[in-house]
Amino acid sequence: MTLKCGCPQSYPQDWDGEDVDLSHHCVHILPIPTFIHMPLAYESYTKKQNQDIERLELEEPWPGLTLTQTGALRGRIIRLLDASTRSPSRRVEFLPTPFNVRAKLHHGNVSTIRYPVSQMSLDLLESGRRPKELYLCHLACPQCHETGDKILFLRRWVKTSRAAKSEK
Repeated sequence: MTLKCGCPQSYPQDWDGEDVDLSHHCVHILPIPTFIHMPLAYESYTKKQNQDIERLELEEPWPGLTLTQTGALRGRIIRLLDASTRSPSRRVEFLPTPFNVRAKLHHGNVSTIRYPVSQMSLDLLESGRRPKELYLCHLACPQCHETGDKILFLRRWVKTSRAAKSEK
């Protein structure tokens, strides 16, 4: 269940500061247009994705939790589905292996995430992991939460060959 403004009602609160393995997790993926990493018509695409999920009668562990990945001209929005989900839809896929992410809960808006994201990348590099793509999850907006915006950002990472050699 999502709130009227589109924010998720619940989210994985125990992910903050943790490494999470989402390998083989079932997801609903919807491509979106972007311009210089800014999503275009974001709300209409999230509504379309929500309608698709309802129409296909798919179950979500955290309804409304949307992972947003942007690029220069296109991006995608991803919603996590229950592990038991099976659907013939072309938009339902399984995440590849490995798909490890480090999560960080940020209290603030997008304009204030520069330092926490760079700090997370440095921490990953220091622990022998190479940072990959970044996913943003808007958890609360100023309209629905009196303490302001909350963003859960997930940075995908892979082990470097140097770290793999040192483990042996």
